[in-house]
Amino acid sequence: MITQRPKGTQDWYGPDMYKRTVIEEIARKLCRAYHIKEIITPVFEHTILFQRGVGETTDVVQKEMYTFKDKGNRSITLKPEGTAGAVRAYLENSLYAESQPTKLFYITQAFRYENPQSGRLRQHHQFGVEIFGSASPLAEIEIISLLTEFMKELGLKGVNLYINSIGCKNCRKIYNEVLLDFLKKHEHELCGTCKERMQKNPLRTLDCKVPSCHEIMKNAPRTIDYLDEECKEHFEELKSLLNEMNIAYKEDSGIVRGLDYYTKTVFEFINSEGLTLCGGGRYDNLINEIDGKLDIPAVGFGFGIERIIKELDAEGIELAAEPSVDLYVGILGKESKAAAYRLVKSLRQAGLIVETDYMDRSIKAQMKYANKIGARYTVIIGADELAAGKANIKNMDTGNQVEVDIDKINDFITICE
Repeated sequence: MITQRPKGTQDWYGPDMYKRTVIEEIARKLCRAYHIKEIITPVFEHTILFQRGVGETTDVVQKEMYTFKDKGNRSITLKPEGTAGAVRAYLENSLYAESQPTKLFYITQAFRYENPQSGRLRQHHQFGVEIFGSASPLAEIEIISLLTEFMKELGLKGVNLYINSIGCKNCRKIYNEVLLDFLKKHEHELCGTCKERMQKNPLRTLDCKVPSCHEIMKNAPRTIDYLDEECKEHFEELKSLLNEMNIAYKEDSGIVRGLDYYTKTVFEFINSEGLTLCGGGRYDNLINEIDGKLDIPAVGFGFGIERIIKELDAEGIELAAEPSVDLYVGILGKESKAAAYRLVKSLRQAGLIVETDYMDRSIKAQMKYANKIGARYTVIIGADELAAGKANIKNMDTGNQVEVDIDKINDFITICE
């Protein structure tokens, strides 16, 4: 057990680690362009934050949270998603007192105790954006636009946007009554969880993954048929903006998302196999649910990084190649170590990717290693080279060698690029 990672976790190294690094760099670059600032919140929070924010009737709170008592007998939970922590930070640090909107992004770990499957782990990683302070559909356009650019830069093509509106508290009350009447007619066919949900939060039944329930819900009343005028206008304006922005989408009344805090707009980006890669929407009541005083609209999304990698692999997309080693500096003789390493350090400071020998290998073994790690050039530094101030640089692709001044190695390699 001591050398075996816990179920549902992953070690990040090699190609997958590089893919993750590239994905995060693209995300950060886009957020800079959109003037969205990064936030890091604690990996654990007080349990009540998620109970109140995510929702008592959700699978996340009921079944999936990693909750424990700390040494002060406080109930603590590892974050299952990023939004609640961002909202808590927004409130605690009085970010609402600054000019609005407040636009934040995070790349964070999240923890959910669920059956591990492809693209879904107990410890996983999310790229998320939250925009606080705007009630305009342009806030949804902002994050959907960012997401479409994000996937375009990644090269993803087999992912489609699906949208829905689940209304606000006013129209939700009417809809819940109609939905409950429908559910009562099928109560004997529902799973145990849905029978419980229909009494506490009927909307949650629409998100059931049990095949028999899923089939029943296909004929359930649609949320968009019970929107009040404000919610209807919001949804129509959103669709109009998406059309004008040439952002393709499909309406899907079955999308309600798995968290209780959503209002009005909900959306998902789904691949050709029906796997949700990213989900989000508007949550105008969440800040009030947590704070009890402020009414501040908000919108956001969460994108699973593991699922991005899975989709990249499924579509056969290769991200930009990892930068190769520019130069391998071979060391000949013990007396040359310090001078050779000073050269390595200066070349790295000049911006080159440089490797050298740490294993006291023979020159032949060093060259073999240089070839194995894909070094573009090699140079051997020994007593003779140091005395002459010159060394032979070898192009590892062509085998050609050129003698250059040791202090001009950086210029030579830079020119060759």
